[in-house]
Amino acid sequence: MLQLDYIIAELYMKRLFYFILFLLFTVVSYGATPVVNNTKADCVILKDENSIICKYSHKRLKTQRTVKFNWIEPDGKISRTRDMIIPAGHGSVYDYRYIKGRTKGKWTFEVIDGTEKAYTNFTLE
Repeated sequence: MLQLDYIIAELYMKRLFYFILFLLFTVVSYGATPVVNNTKADCVILKDENSIICKYSHKRLKTQRTVKFNWIEPDGKISRTRDMIIPAGHGSVYDYRYIKGRTKGKWTFEVIDGTEKAYTNFTLE
């Protein structure tokens, strides 16, 4: 009888060990894969080249996508709208404008990708 109790206790200990191991791996893997927004817009002002370069990036997809770029002036007026194609397998697309002739102030670069919007602000002085 004592040996049977020993075998049952050993089985429960093994089950407990595997359960704790499973929980440990689940918690560690959950912490290692944070939820990240894969879309973003960013602009760089190159004064020496008289250029504003804006980039939109998202995760690479196997299908072609069309996104809309809006360049919004400091007064809120959209000065340019462009439909840009992101080819299949690519994760970003660029647009640029010259600085000369642009209104001074805080601009907004907005990207509409289906139902998602990404934007960034930059200031021309």
